[in-house]
Amino acid sequence: MEKPDIKRLQILGLISLWLLAVAFPGAIASYSIGVGRADTTGPTAEVVFMGYAKIDQKGSGLHLRTFSRAFIIDDGEERFVFVNVDSAMIGNGIREAVLEKLQTQFGSMYTEKNVMISGTHSHSTPGGFMLDMLFDITTFGFVKETFDAMVTGIVKSIERAHNAVVPGRIFITNGEVLDANINRSPFAYLNNPKAERDRYKYDVDKTLTQIQFIGADNKPLGVINWFPVHPTSMNNTNHLVSSDNVGYASILFEKTMNKDNLIGKGPFVAAFASTNLGDVSPNTRGPKCEYSGKNCSEQYTCSGKKEMCFASGPGKDMFESTSIIANKIFKESLRLWKAGNAKEVIGPISVVHRFVDMAEQTAEFYNETTKKMEEVHGCLPAMGYSFAAGTTDGPGSFAFEQGTTTANPLWNAVRNLLAVPTSEDVKCHGAKPILLATGRMTLPYEWQPKVVSTQVALIGNVVIAGVPGEFTTMSGRRLREAIKTVMNEASDDEIPVIVAGLCNTYSDYISTPEEYQIQRYEGASTIFGPHTLTLYLKQYQELVTAAILKKHVEPGPMPPDLRKKNLLSFVTPVLYDTPKWGRNFGDCIEQPQKIVKPGDIVTAVFISGHPRNNLMTENTFLTVERLTDDEVWEPVATDANWETKFIWRRMSVVLGSSQVTITWQVPEDVKQGEYRIRHNGYYRYILGGVFPYYGVSNHFQVNRSSSKNSIHLYSFRFQNNFSSIFIGLQ
Repeated sequence: MEKPDIKRLQILGLISLWLLAVAFPGAIASYSIGVGRADTTGPTAEVVFMGYAKIDQKGSGLHLRTFSRAFIIDDGEERFVFVNVDSAMIGNGIREAVLEKLQTQFGSMYTEKNVMISGTHSHSTPGGFMLDMLFDITTFGFVKETFDAMVTGIVKSIERAHNAVVPGRIFITNGEVLDANINRSPFAYLNNPKAERDRYKYDVDKTLTQIQFIGADNKPLGVINWFPVHPTSMNNTNHLVSSDNVGYASILFEKTMNKDNLIGKGPFVAAFASTNLGDVSPNTRGPKCEYSGKNCSEQYTCSGKKEMCFASGPGKDMFESTSIIANKIFKESLRLWKAGNAKEVIGPISVVHRFVDMAEQTAEFYNETTKKMEEVHGCLPAMGYSFAAGTTDGPGSFAFEQGTTTANPLWNAVRNLLAVPTSEDVKCHGAKPILLATGRMTLPYEWQPKVVSTQVALIGNVVIAGVPGEFTTMSGRRLREAIKTVMNEASDDEIPVIVAGLCNTYSDYISTPEEYQIQRYEGASTIFGPHTLTLYLKQYQELVTAAILKKHVEPGPMPPDLRKKNLLSFVTPVLYDTPKWGRNFGDCIEQPQKIVKPGDIVTAVFISGHPRNNLMTENTFLTVERLTDDEVWEPVATDANWETKFIWRRMSVVLGSSQVTITWQVPEDVKQGEYRIRHNGYYRYILGGVFPYYGVSNHFQVNRSSSKNSIHLYSFRFQNNFSSIFIGLQ
C-alpha cells in the first residue's frame, strides 16, 4: 500500500495558517463553515411510525417536531456537507431527491460524493419514505407526505447552511457518559474473542465525541455530537411524533445557546448523531417480565411469551426516560463545549464515495478455528428468523425468539410463497435460518438494497466514515481500528475516527462474524451474510487510502431509482372534515383552569380538522401565549417544546369530525402573568378545498408563590447570566 504523507499536508496547512495570521492578525480561520436547520416533521396522524414495525402504532399527534441539521465545511478546494436528520434512517430515494433539488440551484457543487446524510434512528417518526418494500410494508406502502417533508426539510437546511457560510475554525474533543446505555444483546457480544473484549472496559462505548464550529470572530456556530444509543426511549406504545432522546438533547443544547428564541429558531445548530448503536439500548433497567418484574435477559421470554419481555427505564415512564437520557448526554456535551480544551482541527478536506454491490464483494478473513486465511464473499440480502422476534426495546410477534438458528418447516412454507432461497443462499448465510430471501424478492419492486453507499470524509486528520446501517459496538470498534491502521501509516498523531451511522442507504445491521453465529436480532438482520463486516473493513480501508492520497474513486454501480416505480400506497387519504353539530372549527370546548402554578398541566380541547390537511411545516399547531405589558400576545411555547403535547382524536369516521387536546406543563422558570392557548389548523371542505382556522382558549393566570419560587427564579437568572458570560469567552 502506498504510504500517504499526512505530515507534509499538515505542515503545509500550518504554514498557510501562519501566513494568514501575519496578513490578517486576529482573523485566523481554518475553514469556511455554514450551519442550517429546517423542519422535517411529516404527517402526525394516521400514519404508521417507522422503526418498531407495528402496524397499529399510528400517529395521533405531536410531542417534538423533527429537524434536519446541516453543516458545511470548505477548505477553499473541497467542500463537505454533513446532515443529521431526526428520522428512523435515510433511504437512497430520499438522498437522490435531495441532490436533484440541490443541483437545480447550485449546479455540481453538491453531489453523491460530498453530501453525507445521517438519520438519528428515532422510532417515533412517520414512515413510508424508504421505497424498499420491506421497510414500507408495515406503513401500508409509500407515504408521499412523509417523503416530501423530509426531502424539503433536508434541502432547506443545506440551503440555509450554504447561505450562512462564514470563516471559522473547528475543534474536536470527547468525554464519557455513564448510565445512559446498555448492551441489549450481551450474549452475542460475549461471543467475540475474550482478548478483544478485555481491551475495553464496557460492553458498549461510553465515549461522546464532539466537533465544535466557531466563527473567526469567536462566535459559536454549531456542534455535532456522536454518542451510541438507540433513540428508543419512546417505546412502541407511543403515538406522538417525537425525535426521542437524541432529538431532545439537540433541543436542550440549542435552547441554551439561542436563549430567548423559540425551539427550532435561532442561529446556533446542535446535532446529536448516530454512531455504532446497533446493539445499544437506552432502556437501562434492562429486560424485565411485564407482570412479575423478573429479569428475562437470559432467554428473553416470560412463560414462553416473547411479547412480555421488554426493557425500560431509567424513568417511571417513557417520557421521563427520554428526558433523563437526553439530559445526560446534553449535560456532558455542554460540559465539553464549555471546557475550552478541545483540540483544533487543521488540514485539507478530502471526501470520497463509492456505491458497492455487496453480494459481489470478496475479502480475506483469518479463521481462528482453522488458523488460516480464507477468502470470504457477500450474500444476496436475507433476513433471519430472529429478525421477526424483535428486540427487548420492541418485542416482535408470534412465536419467534431471538437466538433461533433452526428453521421451522411451517414458516419456510409461508416464506416460499414470496421467494425460495437457493441452496447457495442457505450456504452463504450460514448460521442464519432464512425467513425472508429479500434479495430474490422483486415484486412489486426491490425489498432491500443490494447496492449500498460507502463514504469517507477526511477533515485534517479527523476521519468521518459514513456507514449504510447499524454497526454493533464491536463492529464499530473494529472499523475504527481498521481505519486507524491505514492512517497510522502516514501519521504518528492520535487519529480521531468517527463512525457516522445510518448514512445515505439503510441496509439494516452489521454484526461481527462471531456475533452473527449467535443469531440475536442484530445477527439475523445482518443482511449480506456472516462476513458483512469483513467486507466493509476492506472497503473503508480502501476509501481512507484514496482520501489521503486524493485519488479518484470509481463511483461503482448505481442503485436502482425506485422513485420511477409505480409505488404502492394503501394509506387512506383525508376526504373531508366536519365539526360537531352546532360547533365551528377552532371552538374551545374545554377551557383551561383559571389559575395555575409551575408544574401544573394546563389543558384545552378544540374542535379540529385533520392534521394531515397541512403539516404546519416551519409553523405550529399550537402556541402558548403570554400577554405583555404592551398588551401584545407573545408566543412562549409551540408544538416543538418538550412541555407541550398536541393530541389528535377522530370522533367520527363517517362525519369526519375530530378534536385536539393541547396540554402545557407550566415550566418552573415561567414568568407570572396572563396566558392563553392558541390552536392553528386546516379543515378539508366536503365539496373541495382546504381552509385555515384558528381558535383561542380563555385567558388564565400563572402565579408563583412569593418565597420558594422567587428564590428559584433568582437562582435560575443567576445561572443563566453566568452561563452566558462563560459561553461568551469561548
